[in-house]
Amino acid sequence: MSIIKKGTAGQLEIRIFENREQLGEDAARTVAEKINELHQEQEIVNIIFAAAASQNEFLAKLITLDIDWTRVNAFHMDEYIGLPAGAPQHFSYFLGGQIFNRVPFANVFCLNGTVENTEEECERYSALLLQYPTDITCMGIGENTHLAFNDPFMADFNDPKLVKVVELHDASRQQQVNEGCFDVLEEVPKIAYTLTVPALLKAKAIYSMVPGPSKSQAVYHTLVDEISVKYPSTILRTLPNACLFLDVASAEMVFQESELQTVVFE
Repeated sequence: MSIIKKGTAGQLEIRIFENREQLGEDAARTVAEKINELHQEQEIVNIIFAAAASQNEFLAKLITLDIDWTRVNAFHMDEYIGLPAGAPQHFSYFLGGQIFNRVPFANVFCLNGTVENTEEECERYSALLLQYPTDITCMGIGENTHLAFNDPFMADFNDPKLVKVVELHDASRQQQVNEGCFDVLEEVPKIAYTLTVPALLKAKAIYSMVPGPSKSQAVYHTLVDEISVKYPSTILRTLPNACLFLDVASAEMVFQESELQTVVFE
């Protein structure tokens, strides 16, 4: 496993790999090292996980590594509202199969997309995030550059809330169809819970795994365009504690540019 290119965009570290398997392995080993490092300093490590196909290789490798999961609390960053209980499209269901039910976490804290009082659910989950301050955020980037379900122009880099209910852009909903979670757009819920941008970025370390050709345009916007809520993922360039893991396919548009003022490769 070797990094094809390393670089920076602003304060954001960038690592590019040949394929998503190599990306996932390096990201998993990097996160495991950080967990074990933090365990030298504190009893419990609190981690937010993303539920998306982009995380598959990373999560598959992570659960095989030498980590004391009994000293880790798990959170997730978004959840649909309105799906029936037990629906396989719930993000908590996805993460249950990938990691939550496969290693012995101290606690797994899930957003509940089936309760009637959504405001109370936001308050409940916000209180948990305050009780267990985030150490690590493991995220992706949406095809429209969303972070969790903080969509373009709806994202707030200074949001006073930690968790809120949002109306989803059609682009975010279509991505769920593209990834095979739903058959047609009409089946995808229109509202969801999301952790806000400040909630995601409170972590001591942030790791963003973004493989595949469908993410190439989002990666380009992330690394090249002006930092703004037009492209929420651009905020990652302001973070000295963040690392972006790409493969050749997701970095394709960046490679095509002969000169990029915002990106510096070693």
